[in-house]
Amino acid sequence: QVQLVESGGGLVQAGGSLRLSCAASGLTFRYYNMGWFRQAAGKEREFVIAACWSGYSTHYADSVKGRFTISRDNAKNTVYLQMNSLKPEDTAVYYCAAGPIYPMALNGVEYWGKGTLVTVSS
Repeated sequence: QVQLVESGGGLVQAGGSLRLSCAASGLTFRYYNMGWFRQAAGKEREFVIAACWSGYSTHYADSVKGRFTISRDNAKNTVYLQMNSLKPEDTAVYYCAAGPIYPMALNGVEYWGKGTLVTVSS
């Protein structure tokens, strides 16, 4: 059974930083592209950032350019999302995702985590 378990969410002030982690099990992690999506209240889920299976290529939404980075540790089956200079509009549930297609998009995700809430106060 595939599991993607996010951690690291919480409440942070605008301008602050958070680091999310996603621990994967039940799949051959190094074969999968890994990414993060988010869904704010009342809005559709949207792509944030992703890394290819090797980690050598990443792509991201324009809204997080220069502020968010993704990294992965294939030895630990874990992907990370470093979020800096957070803004209130970054408030959302953040979902870890795994999929065979890169660049990643909503319709290419094969597995989802349950999400972790990030709240950025102004």
